[in-house]
Amino acid sequence: MIYLDADACPVKAEAERVATRHKVPMFVVSNGGLRPSQNPLVETVIVPDGPDVADMWIAERAGPGDVVVTGDIPLAAKCVAAGARVLRHDGEALTQANIGNVLATRDLMADMRAADPFRQGGGKGFTKADRSRFLDALERALRAAGRDSGEGRK
Repeated sequence: MIYLDADACPVKAEAERVATRHKVPMFVVSNGGLRPSQNPLVETVIVPDGPDVADMWIAERAGPGDVVVTGDIPLAAKCVAAGARVLRHDGEALTQANIGNVLATRDLMADMRAADPFRQGGGKGFTKADRSRFLDALERALRAAGRDSGEGRK
């Protein structure tokens, strides 16, 4: 399965195309505001409003053989710990080997922003190259997830 943390996700359409090509069910999880897909492989899950409710829904279900797409680092850490493969929107894989450093960097940046209220975002924009890297990474992650769950995927 693919679990997509859909709030502010720039690669919903790309993930759906890859899921369809591989005939893999996909859950698009958010707290609302999304147009449901007509694709029978894609289920839109609307969770109640509240902090991290969508994240908790995904974290409770994701495990070996699944791919999670998220930009939320704490959610990614929970899913990695559960054995799922995790991708950021730019195609970066989050794994047991790098999730600790990614979490530490996230926390450090949060502390820096809190210490300097005038510090503005500074994040780079989402590019065509990011989208391309994501598509390639999702293809590879789905194949690997199929091996993780004992099912071969083409």
